[in-house]
Amino acid sequence: MAFRLKLVPANTKINFFRWQWLSFGISGLLMVASVIVTMTMGLNFGIDFRGGTTIRTESPTAFEVADYRQSLSGLDIGDVSITEVFDPSFGADRHVAQIRIGATDETGSVSPEELNRIEAALKTVDPQITFAAVESVGPKVSGELIMTAVYAVAAAALGILLYIWLRFEWQFAVGGVFALIHDVLLTVGIFSLFQIKFDLTTIAALLTILGTSINDTVVVFDRLRENLMKYKTMPLIDVLNLSTNETLSRTVMTAVTTAIALTAMLVLGGDVIRGFVFAMLWGVFVGCYSTIYVAKNIVLWLGVKRDWSKPVKDKAELSDTHGTPFQDAP
Repeated sequence: MAFRLKLVPANTKINFFRWQWLSFGISGLLMVASVIVTMTMGLNFGIDFRGGTTIRTESPTAFEVADYRQSLSGLDIGDVSITEVFDPSFGADRHVAQIRIGATDETGSVSPEELNRIEAALKTVDPQITFAAVESVGPKVSGELIMTAVYAVAAAALGILLYIWLRFEWQFAVGGVFALIHDVLLTVGIFSLFQIKFDLTTIAALLTILGTSINDTVVVFDRLRENLMKYKTMPLIDVLNLSTNETLSRTVMTAVTTAIALTAMLVLGGDVIRGFVFAMLWGVFVGCYSTIYVAKNIVLWLGVKRDWSKPVKDKAELSDTHGTPFQDAP
């Protein structure tokens, strides 16, 4: 017989609503705290949102990004990001890097004297290096990028809201989007609290978090809809508990396997993707929590139709007295 790993016992009967006011209250407080921290401490914007200068270098010999970064570490030129550029059209004697330097003044550009210092420092580790292009991004363009990023996240949330509304009921859509707002606010809040660099890769992580979080929520909602039609006389709170318990193993397994891969990337992936991976790892945990303790609480408070084959005549259908017992959650 094949060995099957089980992180969650079969047929669990956990009462996830035992501490519903406490869990939901904590979520609300954390959301408010995230907004306050972000407004007071601000975000540690990267070059994408703060402006700066991008230098494209070329060299006939292979190089190590770590050597480039080490050579520039003592120049006191602000935030520096270095990535190696790969392209199938590059020959064996063409090695390209992109160096981004954060703005240190209102112009957002690096002075010619600083460019000469940077070039001299890089030539200490790669004498054949040349600057193929130098471009500067001012504060105005960076401000436009910030607004575009906000619009992207808002548009994604709106699209998810419409999808859930059409796929299920409007109560499910409200619960799902509220859980997404919870995940985004807590992620932005922790980036502000610890002053982790916030750039376009973080926006990509936020959009990915929206997708992974709503995926878990949709799985629970889909089972919930099936059970609502199957157990027409069971109280809504018990149907919600039953649906969450039936999908708990899938939720936990998905979160754990994703966290294992992200942890490896966080430890071994290097500085370039560390912010993205941290946001994803944090998003996995808060997304799992919001699926279990946030989204379905909203659905319980709003109530849902118990039988899709006929219209609801009154609210008596939303709260029947017969149900199945669930043990208290630890």
